Amino acid sequence: MPDEPHMNSDRSAEPASLSTLTRRQLKELEEKEKTPAQKTAEAVVMILPLLCGYIAMMEYLILPNNSRNGKPWSYVWVLGIAMAAYLMCLMTVLARRRSGKKQFYEKLRYKAPHISALFLFLALYDYLTLKTGVLTQPFVPCMNYIINAFLVDYKLLLDCTLNTLKLLFLGYFIGVSLGLITGIACGYSKRARYWLDPIIKFLGPIPTSTWIPIILVVASSLFGGAVFIIALGSWFAVTVASLTGISNVGKEYFEAARTLGASDRQLVFRVAIPHAMPSILQGCTQAMSSSCVAIMIAEMLGVKSGLGWYMTWQTGWASYDKSFAALFVICLIFTLVTNGLERIKRYLLRWQNGADKE
Repeated sequence: MPDEPHMNSDRSAEPASLSTLTRRQLKELEEKEKTPAQKTAEAVVMILPLLCGYIAMMEYLILPNNSRNGKPWSYVWVLGIAMAAYLMCLMTVLARRRSGKKQFYEKLRYKAPHISALFLFLALYDYLTLKTGVLTQPFVPCMNYIINAFLVDYKLLLDCTLNTLKLLFLGYFIGVSLGLITGIACGYSKRARYWLDPIIKFLGPIPTSTWIPIILVVASSLFGGAVFIIALGSWFAVTVASLTGISNVGKEYFEAARTLGASDRQLVFRVAIPHAMPSILQGCTQAMSSSCVAIMIAEMLGVKSGLGWYMTWQTGWASYDKSFAALFVICLIFTLVTNGLERIKRYLLRWQNGADKE
């Protein structure tokens, strides 16, 4: 019986010691002991992209074509380069893992199923287009045609890509800047909210495409009208997010800051905005998604360069392979931009997940 208090104190101390561990240390504890089956499954996951890439290449080379396929080796080269790049990454992370740097290995293991699914998707797409004709060419071109179209017209595609990025970021930053101003003003000041809230509720829900007829008449230039369409979508998302974030800041924080002699400027920049930062950054991410949709509509106003204009122009000439090449470039750009914003958001909000303890 005298030993029971000592045993209870040890049990109560165990959770406390676990709570002081960082996420990395907890992950190492979880991975410390693995069964042979788990190790085998992990190895299969890591080499699965190479197997799926090989399947995609064999499907393309062995199965007979249902339609003509000019310059057939472009697709093979792309698959080979992709598989070689993955193999180099795998060898690099395995070498780093032996030296104790496991985070790169974990990231690649997490992405490996996605890469495998991408190779299988390419194999299925090629089977439905080039091999069986279920998706009729040239309206839905095979991957080899799309790659060849990109190689032939890459200079114009690059120029259109740069113009699209210029238009996208100009409209986005204008919209985000105005959205921060109106959102913070409405969230902090009741007087500003009284006057601006009806404007936000009126303009915000209107679809972007609705503004096209008005812009064609009112705008002094098509480029300025396109920037307005992109900025409007970004402005609404950031305004609502900033307003909501600042409105949810507890009054006790403002009262404590006033007690310490904080001015209105300090209340805004040192209390309201830092506490509302998660909501503001979420609004910025949503604004980029809105901008990516709006820019396709904006470039159809008649601007003379851009990926949206390029797709419309090539479709008019029945060059569907070039239109699909532009579509793939658009998807790649939007994916990279969105992922970049997500990384910035995670870095700025790393304190939410306890990353500062690592």
